[in-house]
Amino acid sequence: MNGDKIIIFKITLILVLILFSSRLFYLQVYNLDYRSLSEKNIVHLETIYPSRGIIIDRNDFILVENRPNYDFYIIPRKLSVSDTASLLNAFSITKSEFEELYDNAINYSSYRPSLFYKDMSHIRFAEIQTKLYDFNGIYHISKPTRFYPFSSLSHSLGYVAEINNNEIMIDTSGYYKQRDLVGKSGIEKNFENNLRGSKGVQLKIYDVRGNESGSFKEGEDDLIVENGDRLKLSIDIKLQKYIEKLLKGKVGSVVAIEPKSGEILAIASSPTFDPNMLSGRDYSKNYRKLQLDTLKPIYNRALMATYPPGSMFKLIQGLIGLQEKIVKKEDKVFIDLSRIGDLAPPGTYDLNKAIVNSSNNYFYWLFRKVINQNRSSNTYTDSRIGLNKWSQYVKMFGLGSNLNFEISNINSGFIPSSNYYDRYYGSDRWKFSNIYSLSIGQGELLVTPIQMANFASILANRGYFYNPSIVTHINESKIENKKKHILKIEKKHFDYVVDAMENVVTSGSGRRGYMKELMLCGKTSTVENPHGYDHSGFIGFAPKNNPKIAIAAYIENAGWGARAAASISSLASEYYIFGETKRAWLEDYVLKGDFIDEED
Repeated sequence: MNGDKIIIFKITLILVLILFSSRLFYLQVYNLDYRSLSEKNIVHLETIYPSRGIIIDRNDFILVENRPNYDFYIIPRKLSVSDTASLLNAFSITKSEFEELYDNAINYSSYRPSLFYKDMSHIRFAEIQTKLYDFNGIYHISKPTRFYPFSSLSHSLGYVAEINNNEIMIDTSGYYKQRDLVGKSGIEKNFENNLRGSKGVQLKIYDVRGNESGSFKEGEDDLIVENGDRLKLSIDIKLQKYIEKLLKGKVGSVVAIEPKSGEILAIASSPTFDPNMLSGRDYSKNYRKLQLDTLKPIYNRALMATYPPGSMFKLIQGLIGLQEKIVKKEDKVFIDLSRIGDLAPPGTYDLNKAIVNSSNNYFYWLFRKVINQNRSSNTYTDSRIGLNKWSQYVKMFGLGSNLNFEISNINSGFIPSSNYYDRYYGSDRWKFSNIYSLSIGQGELLVTPIQMANFASILANRGYFYNPSIVTHINESKIENKKKHILKIEKKHFDYVVDAMENVVTSGSGRRGYMKELMLCGKTSTVENPHGYDHSGFIGFAPKNNPKIAIAAYIENAGWGARAAASISSLASEYYIFGETKRAWLEDYVLKGDFIDEED
């Protein structure tokens, strides 16, 4: 009987062993989920981050590059520090902060690394590097961080920061993970897919104590990292820096364009900031500081700020009048001062003289003829017909649009149409007398500095433009700016207006910017501002024949356009064309910045 029990026990034990062996064989060999889980316990997938693409200017000066910052990780079980005070000093933390970091790490895992210190600069790293050998259990990983050698062009370049949860949720590519860096504004944002590159992957084997013991499958499943593309901009960084120097202490913007290509040479907004402020460990603190600054240094005035164009708009009015045959270049009319406020004297005017003297009453007269062409016996209907046609002309100049610019945050401004006034006054309840302020570039008209720089390019080209662009190459591939916009206005009319612009600089309101060798053509604006001193505006190009630069400037609360804006534009044009400025007196005048109470 006892023998039977022993036999039964042995059989039962054998069956149990067979059952356990079969289950183990199934889990380890056939069950892929378990195999995967098992491998994850010993094989770590480590991401290799690409170096973000560098950005250079038109002359190959580096505008944005990468410098290493360092993240430090702690493995609690391996931690051994002989001098705690030295550790605290190296990382600029208190004892209680260190204890909290250590407790968080050990609660996570004694064997696995936990983030201990984030974004140490390469300068600080170099200072403490020799001490790191004394801190067992703390190791570092280098990661590329953006660096801006010229500390310039901050608004257009944009900045990079850690991706947030909302951005991860809308990322359909699945590329981004927590703590990844992503372009937040400007070129960094709009060319993110080019600049970011592609992550690499390494599969490494670790033992249960966290020690690395080689590559999984000798690296055959690893993915090679691909660095980001190099972008070449049309920017001339020397010109950009010079314009930013002239704008220091002022509020406003300057945009300069190469007319024949539409390529932006400089795009400055003031006040500005050092883009290095938004790179590295102090990003959040510095961003908050910029946001709270009442002068809004983070606001890109070149693309986002809108102003009435003022007297610069009279050039468009003249071109429309010529094309519509409402006025001819030889026509002379007597203009008094009875219609609208004016600094120009009464007298006999042709269009050239009206542009040079910036006669408000002349352009009141001209605009009225453009709007009321007696196409209907009903005054209200006639005004509607005239305004709609006028609006079509104005939009040909790129006003009221974003010009398809590569940087997405751009204001389109505003060009009123009959629908707008219908909503404001009611249908057939408005006419010329309600909208006459448009005649001198005031009223509801709103434009941006980049639009006015583009308008200056149209004048320089005598009737055509390419959409403004700032990125010219991705790696070695040229981006062609192929779309040529030709205005339906005859070239001879542009020639006539350009002659008048030359006279503005040689003998009119823009004469402060006159330089014989420069051959600058331009038009000033004193833009009415209900909130304080008027804004100073100017558009122009140089030289008159075969222009190399077209420029627009708006300087807020600086008074007459003949002072701040014209002077800055003239100096910037001189610097770009000749590589230097010889008019030290004019540069000193601009840098001093006393534009309001000066006697002319």
